[in-house]
Amino acid sequence: MSEEHELEELHWLMGVVHSINVGIVVIDTDYNIKLWNNFMVNRSGKRADVAMGENIFNLFPEVSSSWFIRKIESVITLANRAFTTWEQRPYLFKFKNYRPITGTAEFMYQNITFLPLKGIDGKINNIAIVIYDVTEAAMGKEALENANEQLERLSQTDKLTQLNNRGHWEECLESEFARYRRTGQATTLIMFDIDHFKNVNDTYGHQAGDEVIRQTSKTLRRTIRKTDVAGRYGGEEFGVILVDTPSANAMILAERLRKRIEALKIRYDDLVIEFKISIGIAELDKETKDYKEWLERSDKALYYSKENGRNQSTLYDKEKIGDLKDVG
Repeated sequence: MSEEHELEELHWLMGVVHSINVGIVVIDTDYNIKLWNNFMVNRSGKRADVAMGENIFNLFPEVSSSWFIRKIESVITLANRAFTTWEQRPYLFKFKNYRPITGTAEFMYQNITFLPLKGIDGKINNIAIVIYDVTEAAMGKEALENANEQLERLSQTDKLTQLNNRGHWEECLESEFARYRRTGQATTLIMFDIDHFKNVNDTYGHQAGDEVIRQTSKTLRRTIRKTDVAGRYGGEEFGVILVDTPSANAMILAERLRKRIEALKIRYDDLVIEFKISIGIAELDKETKDYKEWLERSDKALYYSKENGRNQSTLYDKEKIGDLKDVG
């Protein structure tokens, strides 16, 4: 092959390298830049004559040197290509994202390929780094994941109260029972409902009743901790799982909630609605055979509160409560 032909071949090869819509960087084993194509010029804002010969860590201090060096050394040692995806590391070079379709992305998401380049002596003296802009695909996947997460939350949430719905809350209750069996850490269940709620609906209407339930859940969320798991169990009945909480502390929280509810004055149209709640509390113990029995004990304590005057909190006691039936 003539020297003229070789030069012509090199010329069109470099034309391809500079026009291709991926980033191509070549570095030597001292991490100095030997090739910097137009994709890199346009995305980085650094001209080729500025980048060429520069150490990559000086030019891009945001590149994690420890991670990058490990990656390059593995390529050289194994004489084999290596990869990294945006899911493992969002980007190698922090380029701004200018695509209008994915305008919400702050930076360009990148997939990276590292290729060992052998010299005529058979040694790997240079490494090619190929940068793929995968922002659109990454944003699409993130949007899908976010949509799926939102759908999952909606499937677990009671629409009126924004608390956990009964199905998901019972799953949490079962999981907490299993955790107690493993760890033995104190955990307590609170069940409560709104006293004479039927009278609220009959007197003020169902929309007013819905507002009472909304305000009850709002007060509940304001009273419990982030680690507590609250749910709407039935029409006007609620449950709260108090993780790592003995019954004495649960009683303090229950009374705080009861007094806050009692102090509420709900204004609905021209009406002022006041109401109260009754509460049952059951701490989990080793005698409880499953989560359903735990729930049943808390319910019995709740019904004891209702039978004995309502607007009070009762801690389950097998000797005191015995077999009570729902008094409504």
